[in-house]
Amino acid sequence: MTPDDTSSFARLVLVTGPSGAGRSTAIGALEDAGYETIDNMPLGLLPRLFSGPPLQRPMALGVDARNRDFSPRALLDALDVLSGLPGPAPELLYLDCRAEVLQRRYNETRRRHPMAPDESPREGIVREFSMLEMVRDRADVLIDTSSMSPHELRASVEKWFAPQDRQPLAISVQSFSYKRGLPQGADLVFDCRFLRNPHWVADLRALNGTDAPVGAYVAGDENYSPFVERLMGLVELVLPAYVSEGRSHLMIAFGCTGGKHRSVYMAETVAEGLAQGGWQVSIRHRELNRFATLPGQTPRNTEDGEQTA
Repeated sequence: MTPDDTSSFARLVLVTGPSGAGRSTAIGALEDAGYETIDNMPLGLLPRLFSGPPLQRPMALGVDARNRDFSPRALLDALDVLSGLPGPAPELLYLDCRAEVLQRRYNETRRRHPMAPDESPREGIVREFSMLEMVRDRADVLIDTSSMSPHELRASVEKWFAPQDRQPLAISVQSFSYKRGLPQGADLVFDCRFLRNPHWVADLRALNGTDAPVGAYVAGDENYSPFVERLMGLVELVLPAYVSEGRSHLMIAFGCTGGKHRSVYMAETVAEGLAQGGWQVSIRHRELNRFATLPGQTPRNTEDGEQTA
């Protein structure tokens, strides 16, 4: 099987392999790709789980030796049962890893092996390898994680199972007031209080940064254009790097004194620029209690051959 042979719609993936091979990382990657995920799922509950309505989105289930009813035969029987139910055919993702690498990982984390809680990890690794041999042979996709970093494993899982049209990075742009503190989870924060303040203009005070007169006033500041130009260059530089590092979410926040004028206009401006660059962006103006989403726009050719959004 190759990645191009698979469908991204309502897929059902069972993730297994020896303990320490990266199952949690793989499950996290699938969850970020839009899958409903359940880790450490008891095999006996699988028929009940799929006895209801058909899947509305892809699902990934983590199963391994920690499950109280786990056995190679039980897992293979569960695959056969699921194959006979209405809905997507189950796919088995097996994460493999060399024994010496697994032992090193256990030594580094100092965790007990689930199959040898009172013995050395080596004993548990040997037992688990022997137990999983027949499961490994049944795998639809096998990924050897021995020489992979977590980022590389995530990328490999996404290559096989993530929808091909999925944006790899969820971007949120927010405006806020410094009086109420920074937004929780903000990754990049920019202070807009150096720009001239519409609050001190009587005709603009009751408006906000989504109103054209406020935008024109803020954009008229001599520092505005250089700030936006350098800011967009920085953001366009770091976004692909965040994707390469395996990040799935990024929040960019703009703050001003009241969170109503300057920060709102800057958030709108940057979000629109990112959308024109092909990124889907969600916008939140915290102090205005407003939310919006801008879909990514594909640049198109004009008559003179130049590209525009």
